Amino acid sequence: MLELDPIFAEGGALASAVAGFRARPFQLDMARAVASAIADRSVLVAEAGTGTGKTFAYLVPALRCGGKVIISTGTKTLQDQLFDRDIPKVRSALKLPVSVALLKGRANYVCHHHLQRALADGRFANREDVRDLGSVERFARTTLTGDRAECSGVSETAPIWTQVTSTRENCLGSECRHFDSCFVMKARKQALEADVVVVNHHLFFADVVLRDEGIGELLPACNTVIFDEAHQIPETATLFFGESTSTAQLVTLVRDTVLESASAAKDSRSLPDAAHALEKAARDIRLAFPEESGRMPMRVVERNREFQDALARVLSRLDALSCELQEHAARSEGLQRCHERVLALAEQTERWRSGVDGERVKWIELFTHSLHLNSTPLSVADIFAKQVQGKACAWVFTSATLSVARDFQHYCKALGLSDARTNSWDSPFLYDLQALLYVPSKMPEPNTPEYTRAVINAALPLIEASGGRAFLLFTSLRAMRESLGLLHDAFQARRLDFPVLMQGQGSRTELLERFRELGNAVLIGSQSFWEGVDVKGEALSLVVIDKLPFSAPDDPVLAARIDKLNQEGRNAFLEHQLPQAVITLKQGAGRLIRDENDRGVLMICDPRLYSKSYGRRILQSLPPMRRTRLEADAVAFFRGELPAATVSKSAANVG
Repeated sequence: MLELDPIFAEGGALASAVAGFRARPFQLDMARAVASAIADRSVLVAEAGTGTGKTFAYLVPALRCGGKVIISTGTKTLQDQLFDRDIPKVRSALKLPVSVALLKGRANYVCHHHLQRALADGRFANREDVRDLGSVERFARTTLTGDRAECSGVSETAPIWTQVTSTRENCLGSECRHFDSCFVMKARKQALEADVVVVNHHLFFADVVLRDEGIGELLPACNTVIFDEAHQIPETATLFFGESTSTAQLVTLVRDTVLESASAAKDSRSLPDAAHALEKAARDIRLAFPEESGRMPMRVVERNREFQDALARVLSRLDALSCELQEHAARSEGLQRCHERVLALAEQTERWRSGVDGERVKWIELFTHSLHLNSTPLSVADIFAKQVQGKACAWVFTSATLSVARDFQHYCKALGLSDARTNSWDSPFLYDLQALLYVPSKMPEPNTPEYTRAVINAALPLIEASGGRAFLLFTSLRAMRESLGLLHDAFQARRLDFPVLMQGQGSRTELLERFRELGNAVLIGSQSFWEGVDVKGEALSLVVIDKLPFSAPDDPVLAARIDKLNQEGRNAFLEHQLPQAVITLKQGAGRLIRDENDRGVLMICDPRLYSKSYGRRILQSLPPMRRTRLEADAVAFFRGELPAATVSKSAANVG
């Protein structure tokens, strides 16, 4: 068995190489469990509370045990952190000659072919696009990686990126004249040669399903697969094991066809005409729904005659464009690829329209300018289990939120991990001293019209007592937007001048930087700020959560899963809805205490924590904070005037 104690001990290898490192018993325990799973090539589901140090706990045994390792993260930000900071620290501490590669999806790398095509086309929506294109061109001449995250002069959300990067559909592959200098191929080559490869969940599953991103070549030789932020895996797997066709794909196909025809089939007027006819049909199908955004079940879609007619026109225009492209495909590799894409999109669209499958649910998702036709599996357990069982390597799933009151049944069932070992390690933080859970005692039911106003009114005394420094997390965008006006009015009435930031006013990174710099701000957020957000220190001392985060029961996928479970005689609420809400709530609650010196109040406004029988199970899943239902206790906490005995007594009296 791998000897780990000297590495994690005070004065050990990590302590000598990592500033501020301290021995943590739970971190060593987790490292032993990971090492055991690697040695046995088994499956480990490991929940590690905030502050456990789970990154080093899995990196040390993974690097020490040898063999090829794939580490998949929840976000590109965490991916970069692992590659740039965490792995180099461990590699240096252990003095191991381990090679590491960072592999991202192809949309993250500049494509020479599409860059040159964009430069030649010269048609842009505004001056910013022209300026950004010049910056990308200069970047492409000097960069070694082509990773757009390194192109500091251009925002990662700039529209120009869609024109200078490739997709699986429009990549020319080995037929491209830039193939030998392709940044994507260079990144894949480095990944094949590296001992450790860092990817993200979307990339991992895109490859497993589409065989597109190079991981399929890595897995056969892999000794260990580690999923960090593994609570996201069921949703990500569901996304990729399903099928989705979007109007944006159709519009992109039109753009590529027009550009390719301009260079390879200039004499054809009918080809661009057929492409533009498809574009109009694609835009018309979105106009069949007046809603700005949302998810539509098939029972609603089937009643929409305008949509049904528009979908038929899309299929007709796809056929017409296919005929035109077939005639001209031999003229260039680009036109040949466009022909292949139009055939694939026609097949997918027709399959969505006419296919019937009792194991899948069909639905539509609306965005401001596009529409997605989705076919989603009701369960990914069997599909994912085959992936795990088909690779003779260790699989490690780790996150701070995988269990419900230390029960991993929900998570393991969702992924078909029937033989997994499970383990849970508590956070080393002293929650009973550092934090207080406050559940107001006089809140209306969450489904009442005045609920958001009641949340703001209940939170105001605490916001004032904490000097701002607050996150207000909402379970819906509607409630989040409503709260902004209510908060401004309340601040004006109380003459409070705390800065107010809201999700959508900038990127998440930009908003967090402003929040930290201001030091007394109130940030209003929805789903984007429930997880993956780390604000240490006094800048964040209050987290307010409006409701228990149950998914909307009219969501098409959730509704279908509930029906299926209930038809099988099972309890869909207890088996699926409640565990999912608990895991999401734990993520939101985890924003509060990020360091051993942090102090703060977690305020959950939902009265169902105490009025419903399942509330006790939810409370058992939260960190062991002191609890109260009295506003005076919560306000006193910020003044440091709250003895532990007072809180336990007040909570007992009212709860």
